[in-house]
Amino acid sequence: MADQFTSFDGTSLAIHTEGEGRPVILLHGLFSSAHMNWIKWGHGQRLAAAGFRAIMLDFRVHGDSAAPHDASAYPPGVLVRDVAALAEHLGLVPGMFDLVGFSLGARTAIHAVAHGILEPRRLAICGMGVSGLAEWERRASFFKRVIDEFDTIKPGDPAYVARTFLKSQGVDRVAARLLLDAMDDFDLTKLATITMPAAAICGSEDDDNGSAEELAAMLPDARYIAVPGSHLNSVTKPEMGEAIVSFLSE
Repeated sequence: MADQFTSFDGTSLAIHTEGEGRPVILLHGLFSSAHMNWIKWGHGQRLAAAGFRAIMLDFRVHGDSAAPHDASAYPPGVLVRDVAALAEHLGLVPGMFDLVGFSLGARTAIHAVAHGILEPRRLAICGMGVSGLAEWERRASFFKRVIDEFDTIKPGDPAYVARTFLKSQGVDRVAARLLLDAMDDFDLTKLATITMPAAAICGSEDDDNGSAEELAAMLPDARYIAVPGSHLNSVTKPEMGEAIVSFLSE
């Protein structure tokens, strides 16, 4: 059962927690959830077994969190503001927690840290490369097409896999469309402000968001860690969780 907290604008968001110890905020991918990315495949349990407290947020429009249809619920940077509200709600002290994100969660984590909104001890960026940050509008256009043409996309269409996943997760498409407009491209020069130890952990066959190796090279103190899989399945494999635990345990 998820706990609920009220974010900055009154929206109810869900938190799933496993373990005790140093807090680790985990942020899931687009159209996914804490359960689908972190709980189902045992990553939360791996962190708990290693002595961490895994705090797994469901973004608004995802999982057990609310999905409002009012456009005012999606101001610019809304997901970063939600994560900041979570850190405040939990009373997390700068430098005394870790931050992990996969795909959309990684984008959100980078925006939050680069703009000085969150100050984690360590940062794990999973399933993300340079183009996924700097070319968000292109990615967003793809997902908007999935939503807008949802009922007519057929097998063989490049958008069919995303459509199938969105359907399987029961995502509210009206709210999801509004959320996509609340995010923008990232200024890559701001990567220089992310000075804590970081890891770009990415599937060896995952180039959906560009080069994770290139992203690691652009950060002041980061390494690239390859794990098995593509963007669709790397997060389902134990090696992803093991890489996160190993990095955060240093």
